[in-house]
Amino acid sequence: MNEGIADFHTHTFLSDGVLSPCELIRTGVACGYGQIALTDHVGAGSMERVLKELKADCQLAAKAWGIKTWVGVELTHVPAQAVPFLAAQAKSLGADLVLVHGETITEPVETGTNRAAVSCPDVDILAHPGLITPEETRLAAENGVFLEISARRGHAYANGHVARMAREAGAELIINSDSHEPRDLLTAEFRRQVGIGAGLSATELEKVLAEAPRKLCWKLEGRKKANYV
Repeated sequence: MNEGIADFHTHTFLSDGVLSPCELIRTGVACGYGQIALTDHVGAGSMERVLKELKADCQLAAKAWGIKTWVGVELTHVPAQAVPFLAAQAKSLGADLVLVHGETITEPVETGTNRAAVSCPDVDILAHPGLITPEETRLAAENGVFLEISARRGHAYANGHVARMAREAGAELIINSDSHEPRDLLTAEFRRQVGIGAGLSATELEKVLAEAPRKLCWKLEGRKKANYV
């Protein structure tokens, strides 16, 4: 597998991005990406359609360009109580991974969304968790939910807090772009700077940049093989 940049949170024009799925993947290839997850914003009504369209383009692009593609969704501003049901539904419809739009300090996400996400076995990443609590972080560690260090403007304001909470609880961190347009995609240097800006030590940074994407990849691959069998 190409060991280039891994990014597990991006958006196409199927939600609020500006590029088509193939355009986004091709731009990622040009930026040195080895893995990319297309995780458009969805709710109960749009999930099936979005996943169907993403799958078709991801399969085509992966074969042509040698990049590892993941088909996912970001459950966004859904009622907290609906997170378990919708996450399970996404997996049943073929999503490789499920993100939940966390309680970022820049949007009015319903209180309780973070807790619902980190308590759910079908959620893989809690995106931009904002001022996540120690108890929520402990649940993320227990349930194998990755917490995002976000490169996205606004959402990144709480990165330092998220990193500190994860350090204390032993939760896994992952750095993602939350890309909506080409300029948002990560470079190796910018990804490193985001981690340093979040207060990660050199050892922590190496773990987040190298080990975390591999660990998440193994988790997703293992689930795909189990479902295939």
